[in-house]
Amino acid sequence: MILVDEPRWPGRGRLWSHLVSDVSYAELHAFAEMLGAPRRAFERDHYDIPDARFRTAIWLGATLVPSRELAARLRAAGLRRPKHLSR
Repeated sequence: MILVDEPRWPGRGRLWSHLVSDVSYAELHAFAEMLGAPRRAFERDHYDIPDARFRTAIWLGATLVPSRELAARLRAAGLRRPKHLSR
């Protein structure tokens, strides 16, 4: 399932959401491509998407969840990649 949190993370003059899959990275990359998110927006285990794409993500079928739940479901699926393993 594709999950997204509210766009409330500031950066570069806008607010950002996290987009993840609790199934696979393949599912996440396919959804991000449909959304028009560039691959460079992928960071370790999620995509950072700007608030301008948030409503489209919901329209395409992403499920809105609180940030803590998003992280918990990512960990439960075994898809969480800690920062120290990202390099």
